[in-house]
Amino acid sequence: MKIGKWAGLLLAATPFLAGCGNFWQAPSGSSGSGSCTTNCTTATSGNFYILNAGTTPQIVGKSIVSGTLTAISGSPWAVQSAPYSMAIAPNGNFLIVSTTSGVFAYPISSGKLGTVVTVSTDQAYAVQVDTTNSWLIEAIPATGGVMLGAVPINSSTGASTGSEVTASFAVTNAAVQTNRMAISPDNSNIFVPLGVGGTLVVPFSAIAPFPTGVTGKTIAVANTGGSALSVAVDPSSRLFYIGETLANSGGTSGGLRAFTYASLSTGTLVNISGSPIASGGLAPNFILPVTTPDYVYVANGAGTSTAGNVAGFAVAGSGSTYTITAGSTTAAGVQPLGLAEDSSNTFIFEVGSLGSPYFDSYTFDSTTTGKLDSQITSSTSASSIAIVATP
Repeated sequence: MKIGKWAGLLLAATPFLAGCGNFWQAPSGSSGSGSCTTNCTTATSGNFYILNAGTTPQIVGKSIVSGTLTAISGSPWAVQSAPYSMAIAPNGNFLIVSTTSGVFAYPISSGKLGTVVTVSTDQAYAVQVDTTNSWLIEAIPATGGVMLGAVPINSSTGASTGSEVTASFAVTNAAVQTNRMAISPDNSNIFVPLGVGGTLVVPFSAIAPFPTGVTGKTIAVANTGGSALSVAVDPSSRLFYIGETLANSGGTSGGLRAFTYASLSTGTLVNISGSPIASGGLAPNFILPVTTPDYVYVANGAGTSTAGNVAGFAVAGSGSTYTITAGSTTAAGVQPLGLAEDSSNTFIFEVGSLGSPYFDSYTFDSTTTGKLDSQITSSTSASSIAIVATP
């Protein structure tokens, strides 16, 4: 199996990206008090939650209050064992965390996490909650491919309400990427990046998930040796995105691929103008589309000791014709792994694991569309692997 120079380096040195269940295990700790030195905001954000995968796994709850990073009452909360992934229900009622000992739900009340309940005993590398808040979707590594599971859940607590429905998909060289999966806003498709195996797209329905005979579509990587690391669908289901190593035009660095969502139902996928576009680093670890401005942001790693970044890309167009162009790039810690937008649409948050700062917050620049201005950063915890924000 040929992986390629940079892809091989990153997948070997950063096991979290390889989806092999073996991720960064730095000492645990809270996300720290944080600091801001110039052009500091006085804004207040919604609540957000950081998943730490250190020797004492935990969930840290925070918000920014009048420009100050502030802990949610009761934070941090223990996680049962080494975690893989975290998701928040679209209605904001509960968190889902998958671990080596199973998948768990944490009900949320006024920002605080309640008593944890077991949802399944699966070792799911990635989890999401569908847009009806009634199904937990799991991506589970399987020999020769991937297994998807759908567990019916209570929309208020996340607790299981019935038997799991599963479906297996054969994909050559599949490597399920930890904490990387997306569900389209119309609740009709699930996207799973599978490393050198490409990206799997599976039809979904809240009425009958994964019926007998369901088939998926595998999107091969753009260039030989590349690896699909991340996926996202924009909030209006106009476009979907795949982040891959070696996917720029020269096949030498990370690239962002953008397709029209409607083309999934046709025989040929439609790349939008400008795609694939250099993502801004070697490893496009996470993709976050936002509505205002009409942008998509990519958290890029540049190796195991070099600072990463968050690169922004402008999206324009309508109907079936769109373009994507590079915008501003903002510094981040080494190997950033997750992005989230807060409920006030004021802040973008980023976490990563391989080099300080391990937490970054950004606001949207008032003069340059799409540019992110750094705000509060934190040098702890070095074990942060995922972040979600209350819708």
